[in-house]
Amino acid sequence: MFTGIIEEIGSVKNIQKADRSKRFEINAQLVVEDLKIDQSVAVNGVCLTVVAVGKDFFQADAVEETLLKSTLSDLKSGSPVNLERALRLQDRLGGHLVQGHVDCTAIIKSLIRNTDQNTLVVQIPEEINKYTIAKGSISIDGVSLTIAEKDNNFLTMAIIPHTIKHTIFQFKNPGETVNIEVDFFAKYIEQFLNTS
Repeated sequence: MFTGIIEEIGSVKNIQKADRSKRFEINAQLVVEDLKIDQSVAVNGVCLTVVAVGKDFFQADAVEETLLKSTLSDLKSGSPVNLERALRLQDRLGGHLVQGHVDCTAIIKSLIRNTDQNTLVVQIPEEINKYTIAKGSISIDGVSLTIAEKDNNFLTMAIIPHTIKHTIFQFKNPGETVNIEVDFFAKYIEQFLNTS
């Protein structure tokens, strides 16, 4: 479980390809300080299990389904990535509860970066749209954001300059894809109502 508050921007150092998986080696400073094998790290919002850790890097595997449902398959050596360690019970919940289970990818339709106000517009798939509401929470590339406006399956988020500066949003452009995780409470409510 995560909060959607990015701890640092890491960098992909190496990718080892297997038949149906990839092992990512990611350079990092902060998240590796107390990181151990078998712990979880969110990489661009995708929960991955640490299989190796060093002074300034960690390694984690992504299986075929994860690669198909997320943007991790697009990563290359040198790609910047959002990183967050798993939530501890004594931590503050600064964003919202994020599982690291990506629901889909979405296309950036617009990203306007200004000194005081930044606006991100994404187009999400129709089947995921029902789980989103205006003023609700959403995780985009692992970042906890509030949906400011909703127009059919187009979502608009206002992003503060601090978030742009400390996440990979500073490198993103329209037409690129991002990982989306909707608020999982909406999915539980839907299932409860359908089975009641």
